[in-house]
Amino acid sequence: MSSDDAYSSFLDQANQDTGASKTSAHSSFATTKAVDTDVPAPLQQVELYYRSEVDEPFEPVSLKWNGKNTPSADEFKDLVGHDSDISTLSPKEFDPHGHYKAVLEAVERSGDGKVKVFRVGHGTTRAEYYVVTQDQEGKRIVGLKAKAVES
Repeated sequence: MSSDDAYSSFLDQANQDTGASKTSAHSSFATTKAVDTDVPAPLQQVELYYRSEVDEPFEPVSLKWNGKNTPSADEFKDLVGHDSDISTLSPKEFDPHGHYKAVLEAVERSGDGKVKVFRVGHGTTRAEYYVVTQDQEGKRIVGLKAKAVES
């Protein structure tokens, strides 16, 4: 009987909350700015997930921007407040199989129709994808972003 009690005690201890902080997929992502102005309605209605090693939802992006064109990678780096490796992708490079058509269409409808994709690197395996367009009327960059783990 005592071996059963000892085993039961062992299981109880193994399943106890140790009080250590819980690690999530978000813990290794640096903080970037995504919203500092109103978000267009079409972007609030998108409920898709970006598929990677962690499936993350697309989140709205709406940042003040007074430029005449969509920002360059260097300008975007300043806009999101992150000093990291930022590259640009065409919508076709970002979505070669058409999985994110609804994302691209919602972003296109929210601005001038010219969609640009930025990949913001967070180390060697983590990234954020910003799918954006320019809303010249609202003087802002709007779109959607998702986090990805790519190892």
